[in-house]
Amino acid sequence: MKKTLLALLWLPLAAMAQPADDAAAIKKISDEILRNGKAYDLLRQLTKQIGGRLAGSPQFAKAVEWGKITMEQNGADKVFLQECMVPHWVRGGQDKAVITEIDKKKTSRTLDVLALGNSLGSGTVSAQVLAIDDFAELERRKDEVKGKIVYYNHGFDPTNVKPFVSYGQTGQYRGAGPSRAAKYGAVGVMIRSLTESAANDPHTGSTRYNDSFPKIPCIAVGPRDADYVWEMSRKSSFSMSMSTYGHNLPDTIGHNVIAELKGTEFPDQYITIGGHLDSWDVNEGASDDGTGVVHTIEIMRALQAIGYKPKHTLRFVLFANEENGLRGGTKYAAEAKAKNEKHVFALESDAGGFTPRGFSLQVNKEQMAKLNSWIPLLSPYGTFEFTPDGGGADVGPLNRTFGIPVGELIPDPQRYFDLHHARSDVFENVNKRELLLGAVNMAALIYLVDKYGL
Repeated sequence: MKKTLLALLWLPLAAMAQPADDAAAIKKISDEILRNGKAYDLLRQLTKQIGGRLAGSPQFAKAVEWGKITMEQNGADKVFLQECMVPHWVRGGQDKAVITEIDKKKTSRTLDVLALGNSLGSGTVSAQVLAIDDFAELERRKDEVKGKIVYYNHGFDPTNVKPFVSYGQTGQYRGAGPSRAAKYGAVGVMIRSLTESAANDPHTGSTRYNDSFPKIPCIAVGPRDADYVWEMSRKSSFSMSMSTYGHNLPDTIGHNVIAELKGTEFPDQYITIGGHLDSWDVNEGASDDGTGVVHTIEIMRALQAIGYKPKHTLRFVLFANEENGLRGGTKYAAEAKAKNEKHVFALESDAGGFTPRGFSLQVNKEQMAKLNSWIPLLSPYGTFEFTPDGGGADVGPLNRTFGIPVGELIPDPQRYFDLHHARSDVFENVNKRELLLGAVNMAALIYLVDKYGL
């Protein structure tokens, strides 16, 4: 009876020991990153020494070389390149748009614009502008479209507290807007940039042509100029000229950069951590996705620095070509399937280097319950919620291929779309402390998944 009572008394203490051990391990990881983290210095190298890294460009090739050397220098057991073919779109010249006539009177007002990625330029196109709010208005006014430049004014819904919801709602105008206008005979398209920024920086990003319709030139206009155009369109007719020179060169060879820390118990089972190495050509790609790249390297460095021995093999991947093709993430999943690899979890950072708030995941109810049980361990570092909003773009192919849980770090999102795809996405707009805290939270989650699984 006495032994039974002692055993019963011991059980709660044993149950408490496990979280205490985990808390100490996470604190050790955090202390290493916050004291000795190299992520900020590495981001400076990537952005200031290489800069914009559009897939297929010489700068992207330099970034691959930099990534391989940097991973080797920061403690990887193994580093290798995974070849993939990537698109090679080039801007080809200086994008320009000028309002040339208002109510049939000559004028000249230059707008701040950028051609959309993957768009095909036509030199200079001049036409009257049809300004509309959304696709519903396009359908109502389709008989007015032929021979005109269509301007879509549809912007972010300011009532959405989560800006990524607004981005999802408005992104269709960048992706499908040109072809939908071309269907009715438009000769060009301009969209309001996908941002709520108070600056006038235009934001680029990919469009997708429908091969059934002409591939017309398309541009994004800065927010303040967008306001001007929309207000003027309510009271006047006007014409504009737009000049773009984008074109496609033949697909070329790119690479995913992959590093590994070998697992001690399950070396043939993989947990992937990553960010995408490419960026747009008009900026330094600091927040999109230089921060994700250096988060990935920093997690690897910190785990090695504290002597952590993972159970599963940890793969650290700098993905190629997320911005205008997703070829890197697709190739990584295809190679894993071809080699019959066993993948158990994948996590990426592609939402900036701001203060961490939580993680967005694609998991089942049981897995979400397990994740939520870890919040007390993660909340001291900034993770307050797990949301079932899906994982990131580059780990998505792994989920679709293997059905594994995937996730993405969610930093505070309110400023991300001020910088996203704009010239303002530069090193100076990243805060060192916030950047390091993102790596802390990702590393802590990886530690827990590696130890307990999902």
